[in-house]
Amino acid sequence: MRYVCFLRAINVGGRYVTMTELKKIFVKMGLDNVETFIASGNVIFDSTRKPEQLEKLISSKLRESLGYEVASFVRTIPELRAVAEHQPFDAEAHERAIGYTVAFTTKAITKEQNARLAAYCTEFDEFTSRGSEIYWICRGRQSDSQFANAKMEKNLGTSATWRGINTVRRLVAKYAGSHHSKKS
Repeated sequence: MRYVCFLRAINVGGRYVTMTELKKIFVKMGLDNVETFIASGNVIFDSTRKPEQLEKLISSKLRESLGYEVASFVRTIPELRAVAEHQPFDAEAHERAIGYTVAFTTKAITKEQNARLAAYCTEFDEFTSRGSEIYWICRGRQSDSQFANAKMEKNLGTSATWRGINTVRRLVAKYAGSHHSKKS
C-alpha cells in the first residue's frame, strides 16, 4: 500500500533535518520506495503495515534518530484524494478566503471536539472537520489570525499537523494516478 506521512514540527524551531537524511531514516525502518515531497516533512512510501502501526513506528524511530519528538500522521493515497476533493465550505467562503489549510490528526474528531472547534470560528476564521481532518479557511493572512494551533490542540485534546490545501492537492496529483509501488 502506498502511504503519505505528514510529520509535525519538522524543520522548525531550530531543529533541521535534510530530506535526504529523513529518507534514509525511513528506509532503515524497512519502508519501501521512499520519497520526500518538499522540505516540510512529507514522506511517501510503500508498506504492508496498518497506518496506526506505521505512525507508532515512525514516531518512535524519528525520536530515536533525531533526539526529539516528531508526531506522524499517515494517510493512504485514496484517503488523501478524499481530503483534496472535499468541499467543506460554501462557495462564498472560498471566494472570500485567502488561506485554506488542512490539519491531520490521528483519530476522528468527535462531536464534542467539533463543538469546541466551533468556538474558534470568527468572521476571519472558519473551521470544520470530517473524519480525522480539520479544515480551516482564513479570510486574511493566516499570520493576522488570532487562531493558535497549540491552543486548539490542547483544547481538543489531540495533536495535529497542518498543510496548505495546495500541498495536499499537489501530492494527490503526483501520486494518485501513479503506481510507484514495486510490491503488490
